[in-house]
Amino acid sequence: MSHAENSYYIPHGSHWPIVGSIGLLFLMVGVSTWLNGADAGLWVMLTGIAVLVFMLLGWFGTVINESQGGLYNAQVDKSFRMGMFWFIFSEVMFFAAFFGALFYARNMSIPWLGGASNNFFTNLMLWEGYESTWPTNGPGAVGGEYEVMGPFGLPLINTAILLTSSITVTIAHHALLAGKRSVLTTFLALTFVLGFAFVYLQAAEYIDAYEHMNLKLSTGIYGSTFFMLTGFHGMHVTIGAIMLTVIWLRVVKGHFTPDRHFAFEAVAWYWHFVDVVWIGLYVFVYWM
Repeated sequence: MSHAENSYYIPHGSHWPIVGSIGLLFLMVGVSTWLNGADAGLWVMLTGIAVLVFMLLGWFGTVINESQGGLYNAQVDKSFRMGMFWFIFSEVMFFAAFFGALFYARNMSIPWLGGASNNFFTNLMLWEGYESTWPTNGPGAVGGEYEVMGPFGLPLINTAILLTSSITVTIAHHALLAGKRSVLTTFLALTFVLGFAFVYLQAAEYIDAYEHMNLKLSTGIYGSTFFMLTGFHGMHVTIGAIMLTVIWLRVVKGHFTPDRHFAFEAVAWYWHFVDVVWIGLYVFVYWM
């Protein structure tokens, strides 16, 4: 089969989608049975996770070997870029939904519960004395008294860490384009180290919130929106840091050239997206 630049690459048959489907089946059955009290459900769920990890390692390993073997042409590169673009777009919509929920709660639901506009009877008859201010755990003080997570301390440090990591990954990208492999390796390593440092400090922030501030997922609308937004973002940072680590290992092995390095670009795009989301999150969740 010819792999010239004007040819259309047709992927070969692969068993990895079947393996992934089996892993998802075990994961779904395990989670559902575990939540319903079956002790075996936990082990079924862990088996599903193990199968999915095995599938990801094998499938991505296959793609990497095909790329290094010169099987992919410009058409495949374009399709990869389009796929990554739409994936990041779907992630934008994902976070937009959560930011939208925060906006709805703060600017519509809470004023309504406090008797704003023509709904003053809500405050008078249902929640007498409720003040519709943010942050709040809602009428009835759901979850009890709590402390608000301020913008300084660990959140401010984490903001500086992510902004710095955005700079380091950009320096690494320019080093790759210029063929400076030592600079590329160093600054890419700095990027994923900063990413894991962010995750560690966020875990410390959560522990402090639970143990000393009574700020939990069950602390009304403030607690639920805080942990949903920061928690999902932290998950994305973890995934991004793992991806950066894999890319760094590939760089150490000599992968990527100034002309062919889509995998590096894709992870860099994802990392910049994570940084931008955090800026919005820091402003609307911690500051406002």
